[in-house]
Order: sequence, then C-alpha cells, then structure tokens
Amino acid sequence: MSIIRITVIGAFVSFLLASCHGGKKQEEVQTLYSGNITIAVDETLKPIMEEELQVYRALTPEAVVTPIYCNEVEAVNLLMKDSVRLAITNRRLTEKEISSFHSRKFFPESVAMAVSGLALIVHKDNPDSLITVSQLRDILSGKITSWGSLSSGKGKGDIQVVFDNPNSGTVHYAIDSICKGKPMGENVKALATNEEVIRYVSSARGALGIISANWVGNDADTTRLSFNESVCVMAVSDGHEAASYNSYKPYQAYLALRKYPLTNEVYILINDPAGALPTGLMTFLTSDRGQRIILKSGLVPATQPVRLVNVKED
Repeated sequence: MSIIRITVIGAFVSFLLASCHGGKKQEEVQTLYSGNITIAVDETLKPIMEEELQVYRALTPEAVVTPIYCNEVEAVNLLMKDSVRLAITNRRLTEKEISSFHSRKFFPESVAMAVSGLALIVHKDNPDSLITVSQLRDILSGKITSWGSLSSGKGKGDIQVVFDNPNSGTVHYAIDSICKGKPMGENVKALATNEEVIRYVSSARGALGIISANWVGNDADTTRLSFNESVCVMAVSDGHEAASYNSYKPYQAYLALRKYPLTNEVYILINDPAGALPTGLMTFLTSDRGQRIILKSGLVPATQPVRLVNVKED
C-alpha cells in the first residue's frame, strides 16, 4: 500500500508540474539556439531579412523564427507591447520609448546592423536622372510640382511622388531628414509595399518613387553593380546643382563612404531580459556570417570592417 501511495503521489505531482509548464507559451521555452519566436521587420527591409533568415534556419534547425513584415510604426509598437522581443527597423528607439521600457524594468538596446539608404526611382523613359537634395525637398513640400521645373528642364508633366507606406521608415526618414519636420505636399501619396511602388513607377512616366535601397538591386547581378532594369535609379547630389561629377547612386561603395546623400542606418531593436533566442538571432545578424550576407546583398555591414578597392582602368 505504501508503494502504491507513493506512486500515486508522484504521478499527481508530475501532473501538476506538467500542467504548469504546459500553460506556458512555446515561445517562452527557448535557449540561445532553440525555441520559437516571432519578430517584427520593417517591410522595407524584407529582401535582406529573407536572405538572413534562410541561412540562419539552415545553421540553427532547432530555432523557429517567424517574421511579421509590417510598417515601421507597427514594428515598434509590437516591441513596445511585448508582443515581440526583437524588431528590425531603420531607426533607433527614441528616448521616450526607452523611458517607457525602463518604467517597466526592461532595458532594451538599439544595435546597428547595416547601412542602407533611400533610392529614388523614375520611369525608364524619364530624361531626368540627376537631382539635388534641395530639389527633392521642394518636390516633397509641393514647391516643385512638374519635371520641367528642375534645373535640367528636360522632363515633362507633373511629378507624382509615391512612397511604400505612410507609416514606413522611408516616410519617417523623408519627413525628419529631408523635409526637416515640415509636412509634405498634396502630390505625395503612399501605396502599401515597395514592390507596388516599383510596379507603379515602371508604368507611370511622371512618377517619382522613394523606396529602400535594398529593393532596387538586380538579383541577376552578383556584383551588385547594376539596378532593377524595370526602372531608372536617379543619382543624387548634395550640392547646389546636380552634375555627373557630384551626383551619386546608392551603390554599396557610396553608401559606405557616405557620399550618397540619402544614407541611413538599419537597427536591431531588442528587449530580451532572459538572453534567449532573440539574443541568439541578434548575435548571428551581427556576426561575421550575418554581416557577409549584408555585404553580398549590396548594403554595408555595420559591425564588420569593409575594405574598398580602387580599380584603375588601363
């Protein structure tokens, strides 16, 4: 009877423990290299994150990472609400957001992952291929509304500015860094994704699309020295006038040297007090392997040194 009693008690205790652990989300039972998590990613960064996660899954088969591709505002909100522990965006956490975390005894980090930029795309038949930052600011504010008003005077028709999403990191950068906080004009509209912007610009001769630089690469070109052939990528100058000698396209070298005027950083926003799988993913993204993927994608690694080589033609 004693043996039976002990067996029954042991089984009951085991049942209680199993019930307690079974009530936890699968996401909470994890290590640096295993478990199940959801992350939020700004949709403008989808191409590079798809490449990163493909390699990460092959190297870490016991880790299940499910990305939510959304706009920047949604990505940060998911992190703030503790719905995800890691988000990839084009900006750091603000002081107000950090204070909110601190009030709840959380200590998040903004970790640099890559250097990217905004790309300006126009229809392939548009004769205007050069533009200054000042002209772009006037276009966004509505001061310049036609292609003929640019210094080149080659273009015709009205300018229709198209962004990917009203809450994206691209729009955030345009308002803060280009327009200096001033509102944009009525000639500016937003679609839903970067893919939609590319399709729209490829068919609309008066359109000026503003998207993330990692969307304009030519996948068939492993050297990353050419762009998407369905559109034309404009060269941008920080000077008073745009000329071939002072205007740059978002090539990798010009992003690295900060010669391209519309350059920005990509950050990993992480709030992982347990130091589990989100930290493991961040470690991979900032490691030599993760940064090499960024280098091959056409963007610039943020945590690994980049060697630039000058090639002289004979």
